[in-house]
Order: sequence, then C-alpha cells, then structure tokens
Amino acid sequence: MSEKQRLTKQETIELRKKHIGPSCKLFFKSDPLKIVRASGSYMYDENGHRYLDCINNVCHVGHCHPYVVSAGMQQMAVLNTNSRFLHDNLVLYAKRLTSLFPKQLSMCYFVNSGSEANDLALRLATIPVIAYHGHVSSLINISPYKFNLPGGEGQKDWVHVVSVYLLLILHLCSLE
Repeated sequence: MSEKQRLTKQETIELRKKHIGPSCKLFFKSDPLKIVRASGSYMYDENGHRYLDCINNVCHVGHCHPYVVSAGMQQMAVLNTNSRFLHDNLVLYAKRLTSLFPKQLSMCYFVNSGSEANDLALRLATIPVIAYHGHVSSLINISPYKFNLPGGEGQKDWVHVVSVYLLLILHLCSLE
C-alpha cells in the first residue's frame, strides 16, 4: 500500500457501506475497482492496473490535464463561487462559448453535472415561457425563494420553513 493510500480496499468498502448512502451505487459491485489516481484517459487501481476511462465526466479533457488543472488553480486562487454573483470570467466565457453556436443559442446556464443539465433541459422544455427556477426540479417545492416565485406552486402543506436566524439564536442559547 502506498503512502497516499491509507486504507486497504476492504477497509474502503466497509467505510463506504457505513458512510455513503446506498443509492450511490458502485460499479462492479462484486469486485469494485479502487481507483487511486488518474492521468489523461486512464485511471489506475491500487495494484497499478490501468483502465481506459469511458465512464467519468472528465473523459472529455482527460484526468489531470495540465491546462485544466492550471486554469482551475489560477481561478480558485482568485475566487471560487457560483454564478449568482457578477464576475468578468463568467460573462466572458459565456460570450466566447455562445459565439460558437447559431444566434438562436445565445443564452448559457452553467451547471455542475450531466444530471443537472438533463434536469434543466427537461424543465425548460416543459415551461411555456423561458424561465429558470433553480438547479433541481425536486428541490423547488422545498425552497421558499423558489416556490413563491412565478412558476413555483406555493408552499406545500408538508413543507415547514424555519428562519435561519431562529436556528442561530437557538444554537447560541444552547451554548450558555
């Protein structure tokens, strides 16, 4: 076992069973791969076996691509936040990206995963007017700032909204 690899494969499996939800399925359940590093298009297991990665989202640019790592490090050293704040890089990237497409495709929605992208595409396809109410459809019904907006369905009777300030006050009182 390498210095960086602190757990055996079996220890990793046991901790995963204990701390990772069962809906987050493993590939190759009978003998799951313990991937310890990756580079380019390949992933490597704890025994040094190389696997061509045709599953993960990073296949498009490769694992640990030096240009992507460098660009990410440079940006994260300055600012790492979501798209709800103004930042030049966000709009300049959107402008550059949309310049590659027909004029009808001139708007960007940045998301974190294929699941979010598919969810958003389905929601946009079912909305009669162009509107966007968050990242994941299932969470709109529990988000006060979303369910009260146009396109939301209002607060469901099974949703209870608690003030963040009330939680803070209760926490501070419990410290005394």
